[in-house]
Amino acid sequence: MAATLDIDWHPKPGDALPPLWHWLYFLDFAPQSELGADGHAKRGGFLPPVELPRRMWAGGRLEFHHPLHVGESIARASRIASVQFKQGRTGPLVFVVVHHEISNGSGLAVTEEHDIVYRGHSSNVSHALQTSPAEVTWQRVITPDDVLLFRYSALTFNGHRIHYDRRYATETEGYPGLVVHGPLIATLLVELIRLKIPAATVSRFEFKAVSPLFDTAPFSISGNYAEEGKVVRLWATGPTGALAMTATARL
Repeated sequence: MAATLDIDWHPKPGDALPPLWHWLYFLDFAPQSELGADGHAKRGGFLPPVELPRRMWAGGRLEFHHPLHVGESIARASRIASVQFKQGRTGPLVFVVVHHEISNGSGLAVTEEHDIVYRGHSSNVSHALQTSPAEVTWQRVITPDDVLLFRYSALTFNGHRIHYDRRYATETEGYPGLVVHGPLIATLLVELIRLKIPAATVSRFEFKAVSPLFDTAPFSISGNYAEEGKVVRLWATGPTGALAMTATARL
């Protein structure tokens, strides 16, 4: 992960795991014969058997009670917290909230709610995009490419073809290019805090995907302080200035 994010860090046993890097663990290893046409595991199993074809990570909320550490044994308990059907402008939507609790030898370390949205094939209909905040304290420009997206897919054992199969993403799903993973964007936002405020400890982080980013152009990640320095507001912005993701981190 450090190499993929181009971070000069060589973790040793006992080092604290950076926020969101626990997404490398507890991965679903679906056999090849049980994958759908999009590269995802077929519907059913732990997640509900929603029939809508497109499944995306829409956002999440995390509480960090104490650090996880490299090399230690950890356990995760997961449950489906809610399933909601809604009618959107582009068709039916199903929102699923998954609740995770991750523990180590010191007890409960991370509490997480993970939002998944299921959409129909018509969901690429254009709609009004939100603009990003004007006040920027820190900013980085990220140039996504197919190698970065492939490596992150491999790290998280994510077979979803929209992230690495350009022909599938453009010809079947109708996207202009490869789609940048939502969790990767969220991780880059948290890493902006580690880069700009290295002494800070994140106790809570929440994020929401607003519009997709693609490997066709660079995008920016930005942030500023709020609530007298107790909170950091973060966001990702696409090449046209449209908001792609919003997040807040409590320090």
